[in-house]
Amino acid sequence: MNPILAILKEHNISDAQISELFQTLTENPMMAMATVGQLGIPAEKLQQMMALVMQTPTLIKEAVIELGLDFSKVEAAKAQLQQ
Repeated sequence: MNPILAILKEHNISDAQISELFQTLTENPMMAMATVGQLGIPAEKLQQMMALVMQTPTLIKEAVIELGLDFSKVEAAKAQLQQ
C-alpha cells in the first residue's frame, strides 16, 4: 500500500474521506491542503507525510492511480499553480 494512504488509514481516515481528499487534490491542490488540516492527523504525522511527498513526489501519482483517479488532472492543476 502507498505510504501516504497507509498514514491516512492509520489515523482512521475513511476510504470515502481519502477518495474525497485525492479528488480535491486533482481539482485544486491548495484546497486539498486545507482539507488535510481538517482530518485531525497529529502534526508529527502530517510532517512525516509531507516529508515523504517531498522526498518521493511520485507517491502522489501512485496514490491517485491506486484510488482510480485521473492523474492528468493533478498535472493540469499543478500547471495552473505555476502560472
